[in-house]
Amino acid sequence: MERIHKTAIIEEGAIIGEGVRIGAYSIIGKDVKIGKNTEIQSHVVIEGITEIGEENTIYSFVSIGKNSQDLKYAGEPTKTVIGNKNQIREFVTIHRGTTDRWETRIGNNNLLMAYVHVAHDVIVENNCILANSVTLAGHVVVEEFAIIGGLTPVHQFCRIGKYSMIGGASAINQDICPFMLAEGNKAEMRSLNGIGLKRRGFSREEIINLKNAYKIIFRSSLSMKEILEKLKKDFENDKNIEYLYQFIEVSNQNRGLTR
Repeated sequence: MERIHKTAIIEEGAIIGEGVRIGAYSIIGKDVKIGKNTEIQSHVVIEGITEIGEENTIYSFVSIGKNSQDLKYAGEPTKTVIGNKNQIREFVTIHRGTTDRWETRIGNNNLLMAYVHVAHDVIVENNCILANSVTLAGHVVVEEFAIIGGLTPVHQFCRIGKYSMIGGASAINQDICPFMLAEGNKAEMRSLNGIGLKRRGFSREEIINLKNAYKIIFRSSLSMKEILEKLKKDFENDKNIEYLYQFIEVSNQNRGLTR
């Protein structure tokens, strides 16, 4: 009990794990479940059907699990699910899902810096960094190890590919290809995220292949059909290029690819 400040409000029904710390004036709703050794600092509000894993740090003035801002949302019993070892900094807002996915989900080991907004039905995978004031509109997917620079809005239904990096103050209204670096308002593809890939342990051969794939996709005059055919032919058995191929195929059917 000494780990929970006397001014905190824990509604009956909330499940609080071993070693959880809850700071002054925080409010935990009745349908909230918090895993062991998570720290919730002062003035945090967590409500709705919300599951938070272990060893997270949730800083002051964060709001998690409130109703979606989607005007079609009619109070359905949707969820917010957060994994383990995340850092959620001051004034972050994370809204519950709607009937699209029925949940908003954040994975493990992510850093959400101050004033990040995660809208309904968003998926943030593992090991991502969202810098200050990143705004994810509804249904966005951020794949593992992606980095999004500060003050960047991302349009509904966009996908941010794994190991990609987006420069600060960009504007994203189409999918960002995995392994690449984009920036600008509106965002344009600039280069392979070579430094990031080196830091993540990609081999020299993998980086060379991805650099050549970048040239085919973004610096050639080929049609998209020809690009896909060439990727499949020139990089047989390369798992990274195969992932690129699949990502582009899906993008062509939805938001389209940032070029």
